[in-house]
Amino acid sequence: MTIDWRGVYAAATTEFHPDESLDVAATKQHFERLIDGGIHGLVVLGTVGEGTSLDFEEKREVLKIGLEASRGRVPVVTGVAEYTTRGACRFAAEAEKLGIDGLMVLPGMVYKAKPHENIQHFRTVAHASRLPIMLYNNPVSYGIDLKPEQIAELSDEPTIAAVKESSEDPRRITDLLNLTGERFVLLCGVDDLALESLLLGAVGWVSGLVNAFPEENRLMWDLAVAGRWREARDIYRWYTPLLHLDTRPTLVQCIKLAAAEVGIGCETVRAPRRPLVGSEREEVLRIIREGIRTRPAATHSRVS
Repeated sequence: MTIDWRGVYAAATTEFHPDESLDVAATKQHFERLIDGGIHGLVVLGTVGEGTSLDFEEKREVLKIGLEASRGRVPVVTGVAEYTTRGACRFAAEAEKLGIDGLMVLPGMVYKAKPHENIQHFRTVAHASRLPIMLYNNPVSYGIDLKPEQIAELSDEPTIAAVKESSEDPRRITDLLNLTGERFVLLCGVDDLALESLLLGAVGWVSGLVNAFPEENRLMWDLAVAGRWREARDIYRWYTPLLHLDTRPTLVQCIKLAAAEVGIGCETVRAPRRPLVGSEREEVLRIIREGIRTRPAATHSRVS
């Protein structure tokens, strides 16, 4: 499937049994629920999908689940977050063999590479398959900042098509556009900067809270692209306390708890992550339950 990259892409959770083993049926059901909720694309094995917590065979299984759930309705993109460039290349090639539509490529995990090492990493992974690539820049979580100037160096790699910008600095959108024009499709990777990023030139976002509120994500997108900014802002203002959960170190636990509260997922995470406890759990539950209580009445309608 050709990837447009525009719209709401779900950084989907991976569902586990209580013993932390992969729950195939629940994961497929969750993916299908997100697609039915109106997302434009499915991203598996990202940060929210706990990709670095799964072994190679489990990752292959999740890719198959994503393809089965999609049935060609939306593109399926996989995170590529490995410890080594060699490992990333191996996984990229395997994803292509299985029929995945695209890759979301991260820097090598753990080792804090220098800029020239990062550039070489992305170039090498780009040559490991023919799949289109979205670069994922998340210095907050991974300690490596892919600056606009470095991204511009990769303009000559034909399969690198998009950038997921998660630096928490919306000025990067303008910097990238000034440096590279329309060479890359730009997406926001921070939930509570989504509307600002669209206004500045991003054409979509990769969302975490979509795992609990897919219709709201789609509605906000529809309103924004229709130029109905006032209505989009109303949704965004309701949504923002929930979207702030995406910026916490415990974002995976928060997002899974939200999905469990609305009945479309479970909160089981894989160790060393643990479910939220104590005052943090109480605070997050208050935010989630208030969001559910005040959910916009127009949520389930589509903008014509």
